[in-house]
Amino acid sequence: MHSFWEHLDELRTVILHCLAVWAVCAVALFCLREPLFDFLFAPAKSDFVLFRWLDWPLMSPRFINTQLAAQFVTHVRVAAWAGLVVSFPVLLWLIFRFVAPALYTNEKHATLRIMTFGTLLFFVGMAVNFLIVFPITFRFLYNYQVLPEVGNYIDLNSYISTLLTMSLLFGIVFEMPLVAWAMGKAGLVRAEQLQHYRRHAVVALTILAAAITPTGDAFTLLLVTLPLYGLYEISILLVKQNT
Repeated sequence: MHSFWEHLDELRTVILHCLAVWAVCAVALFCLREPLFDFLFAPAKSDFVLFRWLDWPLMSPRFINTQLAAQFVTHVRVAAWAGLVVSFPVLLWLIFRFVAPALYTNEKHATLRIMTFGTLLFFVGMAVNFLIVFPITFRFLYNYQVLPEVGNYIDLNSYISTLLTMSLLFGIVFEMPLVAWAMGKAGLVRAEQLQHYRRHAVVALTILAAAITPTGDAFTLLLVTLPLYGLYEISILLVKQNT
């Protein structure tokens, strides 16, 4: 039986290990500057896979930087965020190893499944944003002009901040099935309720899709609405398994 101070010492060791893993990944990605930023700016390029598939007109975005230290600060910030994303599964595993001794065998299996499923959903959400939503959103906003004389020059910080924020939001939104499962487990929602309000959910999800994809065309709206509706149906199945 470990004492309180021994548990505290173990927790400190886990935190230090997590910080070390994150730091190593961040430094490694900081050194890979060109591949890292080539990847992040891929959605803005005319030969991006989505644009080739849809056969859309070419776009030549123009990026600027207006602050002396902005490029270096952005480089550090992006490396830190990318390092966190890359190291996230390892960090979760270190945390799980710390809490596992306090759990029963069935609780360990359940916790591991939840952590794995939640991480997978988060990465899928980020991928959907990176491959579909953000490229379409950026293309629309970049080409939008109130007057022909007013050209668009995109600030580096604006582009990176928008990409990171949207990726984080989509990662969180894609946790919908996990949240529904937890609510079903707690008895707060039933599968019959979700099925009954399916039509309302479709309307709400369509409005959400329209809000995050301002292009206004039906095809783009469909591309974003379908994954969200798929998450809703997965939520129903997960909640049904709890009953």
